[in-house]
Amino acid sequence: QVQLVESGGGLVQAGGSLRLSCAASGSIFSIALMGWYRQAPGKQRELVARISSGGGTNYADSVKGRFTISRDNAKNTVYLQMNTLKPEDTAVYYCYHSLYGIDSWGQGTQVTVTS
Repeated sequence: QVQLVESGGGLVQAGGSLRLSCAASGSIFSIALMGWYRQAPGKQRELVARISSGGGTNYADSVKGRFTISRDNAKNTVYLQMNTLKPEDTAVYYCYHSLYGIDSWGQGTQVTVTS
């Protein structure tokens, strides 16, 4: 069973930066699709960024140019570098893992951006 543990969330002022990490266990991490989703209060969960096993990435339009997703297969970890944060980035951020049609989620980490 895949377990995902996120870290790195917190409180930051607008314009600041945070880096989220997600460590995976119980996975053939190197061939898994990994990603980050977020959910703000009263809104649906939405894709932020994904990275394939080959390193291909895609991003939500709202974060392009500000956020960068990366992975370290040796550490079974995926990262989300978030720069130039805005109040509208405030949400719970969830790590996502997909392999052989099975999706797994982390417990979420809160990111709060103040104006």
